[in-house]
Amino acid sequence: MSGGKRERAHCTLSCKPQMVASNIAHFLPFLYAVVLALWMNGSSAKAQSLVLPGQNDTIFQSSDGSSCPSPDPSLYYRPVIGILSHPGDGLNGRVTNATNVSNIPASYVKFVESAGARVIPIIYNEPEDIIIKKLNMVNGVLFTGGWAKTGLYYDVAKKIFEIVLAKNDAGDHFPLYGMALGFELLTMFISQNNDILEKFDIKNQASTLQFSTTDFNGTLFQSFPPDLLAKMSTECLAMHNSKYGISPARLQADNALSSFFNILTTSTDTNNVDFVSTAQAYNYPVVGFQWIPSRNAFEWGYNYAIPHTEDTIRVTQQTANYFIRSLLLDFNVSDLCV
Repeated sequence: MSGGKRERAHCTLSCKPQMVASNIAHFLPFLYAVVLALWMNGSSAKAQSLVLPGQNDTIFQSSDGSSCPSPDPSLYYRPVIGILSHPGDGLNGRVTNATNVSNIPASYVKFVESAGARVIPIIYNEPEDIIIKKLNMVNGVLFTGGWAKTGLYYDVAKKIFEIVLAKNDAGDHFPLYGMALGFELLTMFISQNNDILEKFDIKNQASTLQFSTTDFNGTLFQSFPPDLLAKMSTECLAMHNSKYGISPARLQADNALSSFFNILTTSTDTNNVDFVSTAQAYNYPVVGFQWIPSRNAFEWGYNYAIPHTEDTIRVTQQTANYFIRSLLLDFNVSDLCV
């Protein structure tokens, strides 16, 4: 009797899956028909609602019923910046010590791209006709940081600077950013004095920027939010990494420099000595930085005191935006850019 109960229980347990399977199999045709009907009905509705661009402009309207505006045909949305490469592998010879190599740190490329422009590398030791051809294909130039102040690099950078001035004199809006070494070279070119620079202890430090004016109209800082401008003068949001620079007194004492550059900000080194940290040309779209705006957002390293706070990233982006914004009004469009 106990054996019968065990047999009956065993049978009940083993037969349930069979009964369930049998029931599902019985209803499968019905379920298939229902699913098929629902799918066909949904597909029909989707097919009726699918509208190609131009067939129904209402799908491109905003929530208030107004259509999203088309790109302004008077603006140029594909600006290109030429970045001059610097001698060496950029890693103190850890990759190669070949004398013909050069590099462009990725942070400068990302800096330009973050504001909506593209980059063409201008290789400092390529043939001059190629460099000039590239300059006719871009909408502006950036000189990076580095160490080379003599030789071919110096000569090529000076030639490019002269071309930048000539383009602007001819009515072609053609901006130039010079950062760290780039700014140092500009002071040497303009003053025609290769000994114009002074030594400062500003290696690997972040500092404030002390503004020399409160009228920012027409300057790099014109679109910076007021709260960010206030923080830049009280918080260390600017990264410096140089051994040289120029003091406000020396810049103002040089007739060529003082008539070319307007000092926008100064900073102090670790010895509490003032140096020019930002200068902008009066009559040309040329800006010099004795700090490196691109580093805040795009460079990292245990050995560098690079600030990465939200406000430092805002500084980087605002600086990049100013560089590229004016190019939207420029129409130096080459075959390479279209």
